[in-house]
Amino acid sequence: MVVYCIAVAVIVGAISIYLGYILRKRTAERKIGSAEEYAERIIEEAKREAEEAKRNALLEAKDEVYKKREALEREISEKTKELRAYEKVLHHREESIERRTLSLEKREVELQKTFSQLTEKENLIKDKEMRAKELVAKRVKELEEIAGMTRDEAREMLRDEMRSEVERECARMVHDMVAEAREEAERKSRDILALAIQRCASDFSSETTVSLVDLPSEEMKGRIIGREGRNIRALESETGVDIIIDDTPEAVVISSFDPIRREIAKVAIERLVKDGRIHPAIIEDVVRKVREEIKERIVEAGEQAILEVGISGIHRELVKILGRLNFRTSFGQNALTHSKEVAYFAGVMASELGCDFHLARRMGLLHDIGKAVDQDIEGDHAQIGAELAEKFGEKKEVVNAIACHHEAVEPETVEAVLVCAADAISATRPGARHETLQVYLQRIKQLEDIASSFDGVSRSYAIQAGRELRVIVESALVSDEEAEKLAYDVSRKIEKEQRYPGRIKVTVIRETRAIDYAR
Repeated sequence: MVVYCIAVAVIVGAISIYLGYILRKRTAERKIGSAEEYAERIIEEAKREAEEAKRNALLEAKDEVYKKREALEREISEKTKELRAYEKVLHHREESIERRTLSLEKREVELQKTFSQLTEKENLIKDKEMRAKELVAKRVKELEEIAGMTRDEAREMLRDEMRSEVERECARMVHDMVAEAREEAERKSRDILALAIQRCASDFSSETTVSLVDLPSEEMKGRIIGREGRNIRALESETGVDIIIDDTPEAVVISSFDPIRREIAKVAIERLVKDGRIHPAIIEDVVRKVREEIKERIVEAGEQAILEVGISGIHRELVKILGRLNFRTSFGQNALTHSKEVAYFAGVMASELGCDFHLARRMGLLHDIGKAVDQDIEGDHAQIGAELAEKFGEKKEVVNAIACHHEAVEPETVEAVLVCAADAISATRPGARHETLQVYLQRIKQLEDIASSFDGVSRSYAIQAGRELRVIVESALVSDEEAEKLAYDVSRKIEKEQRYPGRIKVTVIRETRAIDYAR
């Protein structure tokens, strides 16, 4: 019985195991089938997405190709238009050149024809002259036979009869010629003797045309130059000066005739060296800031000068121009300091003479205002200054004082004469300008020697600190026409042999004295 139960249990267990196996197998088969279906769905979706992405990519590529094709077509169209325009211009130029060529050929033919006609006329005139000479000789011989006297005798008789009339006519002609010569001399002097921009004497030119910037080391020169010279080109372009980097140890030379540009460049380089960052962008920014600061310094200098002199009511633009004189020198003398000195001297003399004290100071301060802009405007600085003063509302007395302080025009007021005197005092006082007494006397003597080296010169005097040379000639040896030529020759010789700032006026004086006694 026990064996039977065990057998039954074994059989039941085997059947249970078999049934569990069959059930598990079916369950696994169902799961595998479901997974395969899911995998197929994923594959199908992936294929659809890939096809859609492919279509989108093809559409985008076609759209990009279309856009590029349109841009290329537009560019080709523009280039074609430009080429057609160039072709038209070239065509017009060719037509113009052809017309000019035809015109020149026509003119050449006309000139040849005219030359032939002139040659024929010249030959005809020569023939007529020869016949006229023969006729004159024949008539003279006939007149000598009729009159019973020779040609010399007839000439002497005619000379005696016409002497008084000729003398009166000659006196009148001499007077007219003198007047005409004076007018011509004045006209030529206005045309030829234009005032050059004042430069300092050669001994002191380095003080007014160049500036020196000290560097902390030689390495800084390379940084200022920059890669392939880009930094130094940027500096020169922004400041308008020439920057010279040579063998001078730990220094850079700035060269320019414009003192304001030179000052801007100097301050800008000093700041760049101190900052250490040097490249075109920083250079442009630093130069811009320095330029604004210099403008402020110019205005401050003008306002300070007006305050020191004690005048008011000057136009704002004149104040700015006056401040520019602080950066200008003449013969090594600061132009703004010189203007203030002239104002002081003129004011003192005006007060002593009972004239308008304030007007004299105003004239003195503004008398050289033209020097601040004479590097930008062509002409004499006195004339430029007068025009500026008139433009900005100064009185006509002030305008006249500015215009006449170098004797270009006649002074109209006593104060204007005092300004001329004060200008000479400030310019020639000892120590005012960088010129020793020995050098000054040597320059004056050289000017007088140049004038005395010409024939007919009696005496010569250099006056106004060498700005004018007066040459006195002997009237018996030098005529009025020769006096004009002598002034020209002396001027050219001074230009060739002397070095000087500004200009030197050469005045040749010829005096004729006719003396007789009534008895």
